Amino acid sequence: MALKASELQVGQTYEEVVVEDLKRTQIVMYAGASGDYNPIHSDEVFATKVSGYPTVFAHGMLTMGLTGKMLTNFVGDGRLTKFGMRFTSQVWPGDTLRARAKVAAIREEDGQKLVDLELSTLNQDDREVAAGNASARIGD
Repeated sequence: MALKASELQVGQTYEEVVVEDLKRTQIVMYAGASGDYNPIHSDEVFATKVSGYPTVFAHGMLTMGLTGKMLTNFVGDGRLTKFGMRFTSQVWPGDTLRARAKVAAIREEDGQKLVDLELSTLNQDDREVAAGNASARIGD
């Protein structure tokens, strides 16, 4: 069932935990699925000794994908018309992430109702790791 404009109001939020205790295995699995084999995400020695990070960290696009899971749970499959994020902090193994969508506007464009959303993904310490915007088609 599609989300409806009549069910929404500006300022309303939807939030969910999208990953608990992110595992290194999940990061490596994402590398395989995406084809992004940058060793900073999977090679402890490279991440620490060569690059100076405390350990490996997740791909930004993994964080975006997890945020997308929240979005489709909220607005429904096949409804997104726009989705973009910027990555503001690393996501480390062991992190728990929760993603939030806030209704910024409900509008009509070319005869179609749309909802504009402000996005924020936070870790277990309430540190924002990604922020962005999305738009989705909605019913009346």
